[in-house]
Amino acid sequence: MSFRVEPDPSFKDVLAAADRPLAGIWVCSGSPLIAELCAGAGFDWTFIDAEHSPNGLESVLAQLQAVRGYPTVPVVRPPVNDTVLIKQFLDLGAQTLIIPMVHSAADAEAAVAAAHYPPRGVRGVGSALARSARWNRIPDYLSRASETVTIIVQIESAEAVANAAQIAAVDGVDGVFIGPSDLAASMGVIGQQDHPDVVAAVDESIRAVKAAGKFVGVNAFGEASARRYMDLGVDFVGVGADVALLARGSEALAAKFVPQDAAQQAGTPASY
Repeated sequence: MSFRVEPDPSFKDVLAAADRPLAGIWVCSGSPLIAELCAGAGFDWTFIDAEHSPNGLESVLAQLQAVRGYPTVPVVRPPVNDTVLIKQFLDLGAQTLIIPMVHSAADAEAAVAAAHYPPRGVRGVGSALARSARWNRIPDYLSRASETVTIIVQIESAEAVANAAQIAAVDGVDGVFIGPSDLAASMGVIGQQDHPDVVAAVDESIRAVKAAGKFVGVNAFGEASARRYMDLGVDFVGVGADVALLARGSEALAAKFVPQDAAQQAGTPASY
């Protein structure tokens, strides 16, 4: 006799129940081992990224399985706002998706449609074949699927900031995640996430999304920026990444034991 199972809580449910901003860590290494390590670190949510990381369907699946036993909400970012990819990531069992590069209400509507079965959307039906429904071991999955899915769209361009209110107002958009890095690039100040104009644009977006009654998050790897946005009332913040922690931590450890000139020589490619 097969087990009947229930879906995990979706991010929108966890956010609704929270009494503080929820802190998350990016998992960009593509490693299920590192994903599991980060999932047990104490963060509220774990962000498995497939846009800027060496992640495909198989590695995202392995990481979803690796973090499943820990008290953290897995959040997955597909590489693009694409109907087919969104379907595939949902079928893997991702219940919360952050959709990148959403610049308009039309972009947001496309993401929402991709995430829901007809008549609300256009998601293809394959529950008997998919981990999302635990291969039809979740009772009435097809009629309940929308309850399990959280769709967060990403504002990360000047155009999106101008359209923030309309994007947040789209029915089926549960939240908005603001990306200051790409926003800075679109505003002509690439690499300057703390530029006053970028910070002002982020603040403007936060206010617009909150006014629409939707959850709002922001990426802020600097502690001062993260705490400022928390004080401003955001619901969730990305505060670091596995690869960045390893890069900076390993550099700091090496600096304690290896003279700087020797480290530079060690990093110089050999001549052939």
